Amino acid sequence: MIDINLIRDPQTREKVIESEKRRFKDTSKISEIYEKDKLRIKLNFELDNINRKKNELNKKISKVFKENKTNGKELSQEYVRELKEEENKSKDLEIELVKTEKEINTLLKSVGNIIDDSVIISKNEEDNGLIREYRTKREVKNYKNYTDLMSKYTHSVSGSKIIGHRGYFLSGQIARLGMALSQYAIDFLEENDYTFIQTPVMMRKEVMSRTAQLSDFDEQLYKVEDDLYLIATSEQPLSALHMDERLTDSDLPKKYCGQSLCFRKEAGAHGKDNSGIFRVHQFEKIEQFVICKPEESKEYFDKMISLSEEFYKSLDISYNVVSIVSGEFNDAASIKYDLEAFFPNANKFRELVSCSNCTDYQSRELEVRYGILKENNKKVYVHMLNATLCAVQRTLCCIVENYQEENKIIVPEVLRKYTKFDEIELN
Repeated sequence: MIDINLIRDPQTREKVIESEKRRFKDTSKISEIYEKDKLRIKLNFELDNINRKKNELNKKISKVFKENKTNGKELSQEYVRELKEEENKSKDLEIELVKTEKEINTLLKSVGNIIDDSVIISKNEEDNGLIREYRTKREVKNYKNYTDLMSKYTHSVSGSKIIGHRGYFLSGQIARLGMALSQYAIDFLEENDYTFIQTPVMMRKEVMSRTAQLSDFDEQLYKVEDDLYLIATSEQPLSALHMDERLTDSDLPKKYCGQSLCFRKEAGAHGKDNSGIFRVHQFEKIEQFVICKPEESKEYFDKMISLSEEFYKSLDISYNVVSIVSGEFNDAASIKYDLEAFFPNANKFRELVSCSNCTDYQSRELEVRYGILKENNKKVYVHMLNATLCAVQRTLCCIVENYQEENKIIVPEVLRKYTKFDEIELN
């Protein structure tokens, strides 16, 4: 969530309102948060006064009994009556304060991160800005789409019978190609000083709610028993790995190569990519996740998207890097670049990588702190960034289309030491 001090200060409050407008969101909640925050301050002030009065009354009662005055009984009863009145007031105020704080937190969670000044203001993805491009020099042939090319190995009919819509198996050489892709992605990040980490695939709701936005619970996340949710990305558990910790200069940066199965309902994706394994409910993903000092996050954002580019260059697949428009962000991102790879059959570039700088939006909610500003004693939070390196099933779709020959798929050269074969037979 954002820092409430940004809403308290008139100048920065305007910045928050402007950022929400750039996201094409309702800005009335900013005023609502401001008014509720003023009420919270007032309630805290009243509670402090009541607590002081209660302390004074307790001292008076104690003094009466110590001095053993002749009228001590009457005095003490009067003080006790006053004390009970103040305690009742205190309870009522505490109930109102808890309610107000809960309302503020709910509203704060619905306010997005401050949009970076470089972001294109639009809610139409066709306005995404081209940052860079790469084109292979290989001859890319076009016989079939990825669904037809992999049908022998994906068993979509059987998969749908077993788990329903978007179900699949992976078998034989395509399964081994997927394993090769995963291992290569892990090795690639480890060679770039990332720490390999396999994450849990379930999270408690209380923790998940501190890293996923509320709309995800309906559109993306699967609930299992005992208030647990399946993760939609390893970013979620990785962001919570250092929850409630304070990290120092010597701890940072933390560069994680997260590997996990991911589970998504895809409730908002009806009619999109219904065939094949491009958009499925269960998939494997290798993720970059970086925790760094606040002043370093812009630099790491550039480094992370560049690493993803290096990875797809090594696979020799044509791609565009695009800056995503403001209306297409989730709440946590302040800036987002996608890498869109070329699919020859559709003659389209499609998203394989998303890279986001979430600044301190996630760390504030998760209480992952970085030192203290001594001059005003305010907490400082680390910055968190995430970037896909390889969503295995999607990347498989891209590879088979880009490396198809008649009746076979050529294995990209960098993957051959993992697969132990150079081509995949389609007959």
